[in-house]
Amino acid sequence: MQTVVNLWPLLGVAVIVAGFALRVNPALVVVAGCVATGLAAAMPVEHILASLGAAFIKTRNLPLILLLPLAAIGLLERYGLKEHAQRSIARIGAATSGRVLIVYLALRELTAACGLTSLGGHPCMVRPLIAPMAEGAAELRHPGLTDRLRQRIRAMAAATDNVGLFFGEDVFVAFGAIVLMQTILRGEGLEVDPLHIALWGIPTAVSAFIIHGWRLHRLDGQIAREMAAAIAAGAKLQADGRRQADGKDGPDAQGGAAGGTAA
Repeated sequence: MQTVVNLWPLLGVAVIVAGFALRVNPALVVVAGCVATGLAAAMPVEHILASLGAAFIKTRNLPLILLLPLAAIGLLERYGLKEHAQRSIARIGAATSGRVLIVYLALRELTAACGLTSLGGHPCMVRPLIAPMAEGAAELRHPGLTDRLRQRIRAMAAATDNVGLFFGEDVFVAFGAIVLMQTILRGEGLEVDPLHIALWGIPTAVSAFIIHGWRLHRLDGQIAREMAAAIAAGAKLQADGRRQADGKDGPDAQGGAAGGTAA
């Protein structure tokens, strides 16, 4: 006998995609998607409301977990955390943007490989500390850093956190992806030790460190070249402005002198 699969509950996915595409309130989009899925699955309305209430009770502490660290980081930034980080890195003469980010990449990968994935992240480390330190190191060597380079340094800082976390956590034996791979292989009749899978993540993590470290090393050269080009372009504009000013002053001065002679 063939089992008929009801695909109408997938309408909830379409509702969520449309809501996010139209930039509607995310909470409203999720609730509308849940209601659409429940109605398409012929669930009673009271059952849908009970499921939403139970999900809310289970996750009601989640906003506190997310918002309290952000509030603490906001207070730290208000009282000069970013400026203090920039001043601290400015005291290290050998520091550059690339070197700062390479050190953070190594720390992020090592801590993630030990299962400490929370020691980092964009809101709690990259934005208040790592990105300002990288900017401060670049500003120390190249005063008057352009906004384009600032945005590039910030983007590389965020990418460094992503690379370190993604490839570092694959080495941790209790990582969920490793357990998932072991379960899938076991279902196919292949018995693989999770530790063996984790050990095979080490060459990948090392390769990721070398490749992204090389990109960060090149970042310093790119900053130097773009700043030199910006300085040269500014000097050329100033020279052109002076030549135009001299050209305008010359005929006026000659005309005034000629008028005086005729008088």
